[in-house]
Amino acid sequence: MHILEDIRAYRRNDPAARSAIEVLLLYNGLHATWDYRIAHFFYRCHLRFLARAISQWSKFCTGVEIHPAAKIGRRLVIDHGTGIVIGATAEIGDDCLLYQGVTLGGTGKDVGKRHPTLGNNVMVGCGAKILGPFRVGDNARIAANSVVLREVPDNATVVGVPGRLVRLSGEKLDHIHTPDPVMIEIEELKQRLQELEERTKEEKDHGIV
Repeated sequence: MHILEDIRAYRRNDPAARSAIEVLLLYNGLHATWDYRIAHFFYRCHLRFLARAISQWSKFCTGVEIHPAAKIGRRLVIDHGTGIVIGATAEIGDDCLLYQGVTLGGTGKDVGKRHPTLGNNVMVGCGAKILGPFRVGDNARIAANSVVLREVPDNATVVGVPGRLVRLSGEKLDHIHTPDPVMIEIEELKQRLQELEERTKEEKDHGIV
């Protein structure tokens, strides 16, 4: 049943898919997903070496690298899958769509949960990088070549480097209401600097410094 679901999902999302047999035999993203499901089964059975061997062979054959420990829901579509990387603690909900060159990775700063969680019906455009242990909400859209480093709410559209929220629940956000991650960081640093200066001034006034 899941096999038929997967094939229907590809035909629904890819207008170039002319028949079920074409998808079944020729779509490397579909093969990579099925290889992952086999590897994931062995990973859960604590046959970790065999699971990694299957995933590495699949990477060689399909160009898609999915760690067998990742958790992936139903009807995932990987369109033009070359160059996709999905990390060990990544989680993907149902009905998600990933294009070529997508990375669901880590920043190297976290331990334990290191990779992102995608909700249901999330679309990630080609070349996009989602890095870190945060959630991308249901029905979110990540534009091509975006670099997302922060949580994304449900029904949001994110573009740019670093990723910026430009649409929420169908409503376009203007530049005043669009949160800029860089400016947020700068404002936080300014606030911390101001607090430090005030504390230093108080210590001088009291003869501590």
